[in-house]
Amino acid sequence: LIHTSNGEHTKALEYYFRALERNPFLPQAFNNMGVICHYVRLSRL
Repeated sequence: LIHTSNGEHTKALEYYFRALERNPFLPQAFNNMGVICHYVRLSRL
């Protein structure tokens, strides 16, 4: 979440992917990734 707050979305997504590699049943990681992608997409419109 710190990387997301700092605007480092790519780094945050990398950490969430790593977390899911270790435990593919982390719904919060999937949710956070979706939120990042949603807001990054909206900010570029």
